[in-house]
Amino acid sequence: MNSLLESVSTALQLIFLFDPALLAIVSRSLAVSATACLMACALGLGLGAWLGVARFAGRGAVLTLLNTFLAVPSVVVGLVIYLLLSRTGPLGFLGWLFSFKAMVLAQAVLVLPVVMALTRQAVEDAENTHGEQLRSLGAAPLMRSLLLAWDERYALLTVAIASFGRAVSEVGAVMIVGGNIDGFTRVMTTAIALETSKGDLPLALGLGLILLGVVLLLNVLIALVRRWREGAEINEAATRTLGMST
Repeated sequence: MNSLLESVSTALQLIFLFDPALLAIVSRSLAVSATACLMACALGLGLGAWLGVARFAGRGAVLTLLNTFLAVPSVVVGLVIYLLLSRTGPLGFLGWLFSFKAMVLAQAVLVLPVVMALTRQAVEDAENTHGEQLRSLGAAPLMRSLLLAWDERYALLTVAIASFGRAVSEVGAVMIVGGNIDGFTRVMTTAIALETSKGDLPLALGLGLILLGVVLLLNVLIALVRRWREGAEINEAATRTLGMST
């Protein structure tokens, strides 16, 4: 018990005294996850919105494949990216293995199916509600996907926040492609695993507390976005009611 209390006390000191090693790991972890999420959202939001509206032969198979990718273990994603970026792999000429770029790529590939699936569901629900009206106005599938994505912008903001939470808590893929190199590719999750195995519990606990704080902050942001969305819907309904009454 005394050892645990001492570890917690030391961990809190590392946090509140802004330990340079701890801050470097945290900042690197947040930078990797934020960059990966930007890449995944840039591609996944558009593709997911289009999938929510488009109807084509084989769509069911595409959705089944997309849902399958949601359950792929992160270590498998890391292994595939490792093979692609290895010296004998098709992308070996890039020289990205065991680098910041490799970790970003691995997390982006891991998060992309999440962004696409959640976006597709949100836009498809909106399509079921408003799609017929938009089709009657002559809106093509691409235009409907853009309009419905904008209409569901609060839900898509929630998707982006949730995808960041998925990325920042990932350990397997970045461990494989990044190598957990001190000062270069060590992030919060890989550092926690390493420091725990070494017996350096204060640093592991400090990083764990910060990671919990990040996840808590993300959930607070999601709750705020939902409340913001509800308020916007109430205001829109009130505006429509006033317009009809006049």
